Order: sequence, then structure tokens, then C-alpha cells
Amino acid sequence: MKRWIISLLMLISVQAVAAIDTYEFQDEDTRKRFQQLTEELRCPKCQNQNLADSNSPIAKDLRHEVYRMLDKGESDSEIADFMVARYGEFVLYKPRKDASTYVLWYGPFGLLLLGLIVVFAITRRKNTAAQETPESNLDNEQRKKLNSLLDQDTDK
Repeated sequence: MKRWIISLLMLISVQAVAAIDTYEFQDEDTRKRFQQLTEELRCPKCQNQNLADSNSPIAKDLRHEVYRMLDKGESDSEIADFMVARYGEFVLYKPRKDASTYVLWYGPFGLLLLGLIVVFAITRRKNTAAQETPESNLDNEQRKKLNSLLDQDTDK
């Protein structure tokens, strides 16, 4: 039984080590760019992890693709454009500001402004309703009639 447990633990530890990618970079700057890009690009399969954190096969392939493109000397924007062309804007954690994403970027501010306008309108309506009395809507003749009815009621 001990032998099976030890074998299982060794197998798990070997697989964990095999999942680590090792790349040799031309310089420290390229390594930093690689780390930054793999942290900014989302894994298409995992959807909630970036390429650096994901262990999925597609993430491994994309990390290799980013490494290959950096090795060729392509810029960060060219690499991001390649990924967007292949997988859509979804792969970017920070979507670009263009006509299709204006609602995403500025929608919350618009909703906040709309909410403030609604709150202002409701409080203003309540204030004007509280200031108005039923008598303020009456003309002189109706007011006299109301006063006479109230006087008759107090006489009883």
C-alpha cells in the first residue's frame, strides 16, 4: 500500500514539473515583455485565467506563440492584434476603446448619471408635493365654499 502511495505522489510531482514552461530570452527586457503579455492575455479555454496562470494545452500553445513572436522581434501591439484576430476581443483583459466597446467603457458612468437624475427628480417631486396643500389648488369661490362647510362642521 505504501508503495502505491509513493508511486502516485511521484507521478503527480513529475507532472507538475512537466507543466512549467522554460524559455530562454535574448535579454531581460524581452523576458519582462513576455511576462507582461502572458498576464494581459486571457486564456480562451479557461476564460477566467490569463495565459501565464493557465495549465490548459491551448494556453501552453499560446505562450509558445507569444515567445516565438517576441523572438522574431514583433511588438506588443502586433502580438495583441494577432491574438485578437484569432480569438476576438475576449482575449484582452482590457478591451480596446473603439465604437463597439464604448458602452462597456462609458456605460457605468452613463448609468450613474441617469441614476442621479432620477434621484434628483424624485426628491424634487416629493418636495413640491409636500409644499402643496389641497387648498392651494382651489380658486376663491371653492375656498369660500370649503370654509363655510368647515364652519358649519365646527358649529355642531
